[in-house]
Amino acid sequence: MNIICTTLNAKYIHTNLAIRYLKAYAQPEFDIQLVEYTIKDPAMNIVIDLYRKKPHVIGFSCYIWNIEETIKVVKMLKKIDPSIIIVAGGPEVSYDVREWMEKVTEFDFIVIGEGEETFKQFLFQLHDKKDFENVHGLAFRKNGEIIINPQRNKINLAEMPSPFRFPEDLPHLSKRVTYIETSRGCPFSCQFCLSSIEVGVRYFDREKIKDDIRYLMKHGAKTIKFVDRTFNISRSYAMDMFQFLIEEHVPGTVFQFEITADIMRPEVIEFLNKEAPPGLFRFEIGVQSTNDEVNKLVMRKQNFEKLTRTVTMVKEGGKIAQHLDLIAGLPEEDYTSFRKTFNDVFALRPEELQLGFLKMLRGTGLRLRAKEHDYVFMDHAPYEILSNNVLSFEEIIRIKQVEDVLEKYWNAHRMDETIEYLVSHIFPTPFDFFQEFGTYWDEQGWARIGHQLEDLFRRLYQFLQKKNIADLPIIEGLMKYDYLRNQKHKPRKPWWEEKTDKNLRSSIYQQLLEKPSLLGEEFASLQLNEKELFKHTVMEIVPFDLQQYIKTKEVQPTSTVMIIYFDPVHLIAKTYFAPLSFFQVRNNNMKLA
Repeated sequence: MNIICTTLNAKYIHTNLAIRYLKAYAQPEFDIQLVEYTIKDPAMNIVIDLYRKKPHVIGFSCYIWNIEETIKVVKMLKKIDPSIIIVAGGPEVSYDVREWMEKVTEFDFIVIGEGEETFKQFLFQLHDKKDFENVHGLAFRKNGEIIINPQRNKINLAEMPSPFRFPEDLPHLSKRVTYIETSRGCPFSCQFCLSSIEVGVRYFDREKIKDDIRYLMKHGAKTIKFVDRTFNISRSYAMDMFQFLIEEHVPGTVFQFEITADIMRPEVIEFLNKEAPPGLFRFEIGVQSTNDEVNKLVMRKQNFEKLTRTVTMVKEGGKIAQHLDLIAGLPEEDYTSFRKTFNDVFALRPEELQLGFLKMLRGTGLRLRAKEHDYVFMDHAPYEILSNNVLSFEEIIRIKQVEDVLEKYWNAHRMDETIEYLVSHIFPTPFDFFQEFGTYWDEQGWARIGHQLEDLFRRLYQFLQKKNIADLPIIEGLMKYDYLRNQKHKPRKPWWEEKTDKNLRSSIYQQLLEKPSLLGEEFASLQLNEKELFKHTVMEIVPFDLQQYIKTKEVQPTSTVMIIYFDPVHLIAKTYFAPLSFFQVRNNNMKLA
């Protein structure tokens, strides 16, 4: 049989771990060809590619992000060649199985839950007697009747073969995210999460996992993401893996983990802060809500005080980037409560703050009890909520406005100093800044068009101008600093209109040529000649002591010359400051910024 396992990933950089486990587990009896696409690929192109491979069986790995496009592909394939056997599996079709079999008649079989053993037994029966009643965890049709076999016992993960040793994957390892799991299951019971359905945590063989990681690093993997729902549930296990990764990592490799922050012991963080190389680890932490009553309603145990301690210790260590998640739309969390949740978490200043919206996943307790909170949600994947008894659709729209600008202006780290000033000095709370700006952004129609970097600065500046903010000259100086210091090359046309008199600029440059130490010894050591100075630097005058502000966050009204040098060799920007008073301003009529 010509057997294909395939999926539609959200992006090219993603890889599907599930189909690789299916292939590894089916060997040596069956040779499965792996094919991956993305949800952006035209459905017809996918159909053409699969058809040309002349498959007898195609297994599709189904998730909320790809189910709609997968169904389009499956329906076309069946019209073209009804003899192709279609098998669906994955979390999206493992619940409401009868409904899926009735809704998508092109699904010949559905593999329910953990699929490695079920899929292999299915292939044996397909090859032999076709006695599918004996394959646990399989749904199929017999004489027009839908048969749903009970799920099988859980697989012994310690005996699972490696899904990483396929030669065809090696050329792509350095360009894509490699997903790895060291355990399955979750000890918690959060009612919005599919992981809450499986009781207990099971582990893979630790030494096999380490061998796989060595193999992946040896062959160029750069980003390895652990998909364990709670990587640090076992302190000894997590410590052993952290120690292993620190000792044997290949420089340039990044490891990402989903951790539960409030159970992480301080001594573990102290160990990581001391021993881990900067940038080696990245933590993803689900906060979801800081409202204790809301957490109780979804059976979520969380100590925000301990979570704060963990996040703060990790941040102070400066070694590990942190990505924190929030969910809008949880039971009884109204707009005001969510505003507080946002501000509570933003106060921790995570490197990334992901604002998501509740999805009523099939099989979860929250979906089963949706009527208790008057949930209205999408009929189709991803089943995102539209409203509930305390959160209107209008309020969801407003929170989505926050999400849009939060992603562009905080998570992208394009203007950290500017945003910090705005949320600390200008707006009542961080949420209020992102909400006001997000609403303005939406009203201008900017949510529907693309943006260059310069556009992002101009649009923020336009918003602040409309608000008639008294500190606008200070904010403008911070925006110029953020813009310039994050460039690799001298920008051809910055986002602002030039305000400084050309004669003043020329005078300052001439004085720097004569006495470069005005900007400090480091600048003088560059030994720039006139051509290099004009070609590789940008000069701006800001109305406050920017260097002092960066150090102390205090604004002192001292006009300051800021020179950004764009190193043409190392492609980095270096910033130098000096009070304007250090320079001789020859003409009192010269116009300052």
